[in-house]
Amino acid sequence: MMGFGMGFGGLGILFMLVFWVVVIGLGVWLLANLFPKISANTSPQNSPDSPVEILKRRYARGEISREEYERMRQELEQ
Repeated sequence: MMGFGMGFGGLGILFMLVFWVVVIGLGVWLLANLFPKISANTSPQNSPDSPVEILKRRYARGEISREEYERMRQELEQ
């Protein structure tokens, strides 16, 4: 007798659940990859440092002398 049954019974529900999990997961994955993290691109920590900032850090670490620092800073500010 054909009634208003569930089709495949319990398997129909299981397949539908798996289908929607895959569809939603694929949608989330696509959104994450198509739209790069906007907040990461706008935050000051992830922006490239200016050449003068890099020069200041090199001088602070002792990688260059005072004369080298002054000469390079003047060249960068021209």
